Amino acid sequence: MKTPALRRLRARLAAREPVYGLWVTLESPSVTEMAVALGLDWVVIDAEHGHLDFKEIVEHVRAAVRSDTVVLVRIAELGVGVIKRVLDLGADGVVVPWVESADQLRQAVAFARYPPEGLRGIGAERATCWGQCFAEHTREANENVLVVPIIESVRGGENLRAMLEVDGVEVFFFGPADFSSSAGHRGQWEGPGVAERIGALKDAILAAGKHCGVMATGHANLLERRGQGFGMLGLGADAGLLLRGLHESLAAVGRDRRITASFAPECEPSASAAMERPPESMRPDRDEVVTAVGQGPAVEIGPGVRFDGLVGSFTRARGITTGLVTLAPGAQLACHLHPYAESVTLLSGSLLMEVEGRRYALQPLDTLTVPAERAHVAQNPASREPAVLHVALASDSPTRTLVHRFFSRRTMPPDCPGVEGGERIVRIATAPRSSPGSGADFVDYFNRDLVGGLTMSGGYGLFQPGGRLPAHVHDFDESICIVQGRATCVVEGRRYTLTDCATAMQPRGRVHYFVNESDEPMAMIWVYAGPRPERLVVSERCATLEGSPWRNGEKART
Repeated sequence: MKTPALRRLRARLAAREPVYGLWVTLESPSVTEMAVALGLDWVVIDAEHGHLDFKEIVEHVRAAVRSDTVVLVRIAELGVGVIKRVLDLGADGVVVPWVESADQLRQAVAFARYPPEGLRGIGAERATCWGQCFAEHTREANENVLVVPIIESVRGGENLRAMLEVDGVEVFFFGPADFSSSAGHRGQWEGPGVAERIGALKDAILAAGKHCGVMATGHANLLERRGQGFGMLGLGADAGLLLRGLHESLAAVGRDRRITASFAPECEPSASAAMERPPESMRPDRDEVVTAVGQGPAVEIGPGVRFDGLVGSFTRARGITTGLVTLAPGAQLACHLHPYAESVTLLSGSLLMEVEGRRYALQPLDTLTVPAERAHVAQNPASREPAVLHVALASDSPTRTLVHRFFSRRTMPPDCPGVEGGERIVRIATAPRSSPGSGADFVDYFNRDLVGGLTMSGGYGLFQPGGRLPAHVHDFDESICIVQGRATCVVEGRRYTLTDCATAMQPRGRVHYFVNESDEPMAMIWVYAGPRPERLVVSERCATLEGSPWRNGEKART
């Protein structure tokens, strides 16, 4: 146990200075050596999840010996045996998962302390210098050992006030992903309402004179969490930071991919993976509609602000509306909110977007997604040039409510990706890319995995000459707006040419694909009336007149 390091950590927390650390999941002790060399205040060796065994844990502990870096071990479950063992190996404390009651917390403290205050047995291991420092270690261990519970369930949050009364606990850590799962939002980092719940619990902990810890999801979130008052801040997990760096490097050369649950990289579907035809349950009840700018409804939605509809109820679309918004020089759309999500992509000009006072400057093809019920403002700061935006709304019957509440304004950093549980911004220059088809690179702008609670998804696609997608169908309607070059759209043998923001509405079940038959790049913004960008690849014959899967039994077109 490194008593000076523990005292230093506590002194910083008491002075309301943040302490930064790393979550360690990989077996190499070099990871901990790097953290020590960089002067991190703490590391947590994760023995709850993953594959680390006790031999690897002790190597990580050794890597931090005689340093100012506190080493904690996250145990797999609450138990006297496992707590005793990791402390005997020389850890400075334990992180206890899934603590839901004051009784559990009192047990954890007792298991980490020697009698008479606790139940920890004395061993002749590293902690006591193999029995050479019994008196010294046992005299100071109870006072200095750090016991950190993780609040990662709704029940744990409900019992927090009782836990705050437990002696021997100074820091509470939060697990937003598990908390979200227990609140019914499995698979989300902070599902709807979870950020607010954690914020209220954090305030209660601080009011009790104790400290809070949480893992940051990125650079901007780290700064946000610090501003919220979290004192024990995780920069990330070693594997996550490695993957983040790999994604950024691969994106720089156009090779980024997502990893699937089978450990295979996301790749273009092979011909053998294509279904012979779509399922009968996806039989469409509407035709595709192509709308050029100016052919849809036009509405003045504010002084100097015009909306040109491209897809919506007027094209018989379900679940989405898309269009272009043009802001005259200096124009501003009044503060408002929607009962559903909205996504805004700048096509040309300059744009400032504010969400509850947080101001973002967008560059062309940057996208800001605003969740439901979030007040926001759009402004064209230019004095001469109009701003043209592509907007997508997760409803086929758009409404808005004007908001007159005052929000304190603050300008967000250029690399800020938004806020957890709130808006998300994607910068086209640094966004990860994937390849869903030959000669095509795609960027995901928004979906339920990126922004919790979304019922729509969308992104940007860049097609080189000859680039195309395989024939496919969706189980929801789709809007495809051509924002650069000339595209050919093939729908069950019917061919359309689209340019200059012309937009195709593809109804659920229609077999289609896009191809760039020109000599210049072509780009699109696509929006699905579904929460994730899912498609079903089918035989190319289904995209021909003679091979259309819906010819038999389909009503004749008028």
